[in-house]
Amino acid sequence: MTDNAIEISGLSKTYAGAGSEPPKQALKNIDLTIPRGSIFGLLGPNGAGKSTLINILAGLVVKSEGSVKIWGFDQDVNPRQSRAAIGVMPQELNLDPFFTPRGSLDVQAGLYGVPRSERRTDEILDMIGLADKGEAYARNLSGGMRRRLLLGKALVHSPRILVLDEPTAGVDIELRQMLWRNVRKLNEDGMTIILTTHYLEEAEEMCDEIAIINQGEMLIRDTTARLISLIDTKTLVIKPDDTPPADIPLPPDAELERRSGGILAINYAKTKTSPGDILAALRDAGVTIADVSIEEPHLEDVFLDLTRNAQTRAA
Repeated sequence: MTDNAIEISGLSKTYAGAGSEPPKQALKNIDLTIPRGSIFGLLGPNGAGKSTLINILAGLVVKSEGSVKIWGFDQDVNPRQSRAAIGVMPQELNLDPFFTPRGSLDVQAGLYGVPRSERRTDEILDMIGLADKGEAYARNLSGGMRRRLLLGKALVHSPRILVLDEPTAGVDIELRQMLWRNVRKLNEDGMTIILTTHYLEEAEEMCDEIAIINQGEMLIRDTTARLISLIDTKTLVIKPDDTPPADIPLPPDAELERRSGGILAINYAKTKTSPGDILAALRDAGVTIADVSIEEPHLEDVFLDLTRNAQTRAA
């Protein structure tokens, strides 16, 4: 048995054009493996192909080329087993307004062939914080409660893999924290998590590894720490003792940003300029330093840098 939860090879998807429009290639020869037991981030701008990839994994979209294995089951050879191994929490609030949360979970479990004696409806309702709303109609639930119910529906068949498609888009802080507590607990219990999100700080905090796709192509895949280390720029943050002079000559590769409160933020390339060189230049300019710190790059910097370079090449 493979150590990978997901194995994708040469995956492509082309949608037929409407009317006179040309066909659109949403995915282009994607190769990707996702280890079992990991929390894996799938990032990319709008229209990058993330939703198409997720829908192929869920069995909702038919691929054009390539192979997909989910928990060792080839989608083409064992479609039922591969679909049973994965649960998807979609971004859209697609709930029947006339079902209660309990009814929704039972119906979903029935669709997956889970016998009544093996259903975990009460357990799931408690986990997602809807135990006291089990008999309320979905149409009367708040937006946050509906999103919790989507998570519950994705878990009714005890999948090995859980896909979260923009799970915290537009939700409040309390719901976001509750969701991440549940996700961490599920992962600790052995479930593989695949996350797409626009909140890059979430991916940076939650994910072991990250893949970035743009315009249907895989740009990069690596551990979160190594992706962040790709950015050469750091920021030296200086708090002066008094008002700094208007003119501060700095090394050629350093750029000065003046922040509120008299704070000086100097961006520099760590492979070209050292903090010592910058501090020496500040002293020479007559800046008396009260405090100094260094800001490290974030995943957002990597994401923007990679997607910007890809768009430049495409142009």
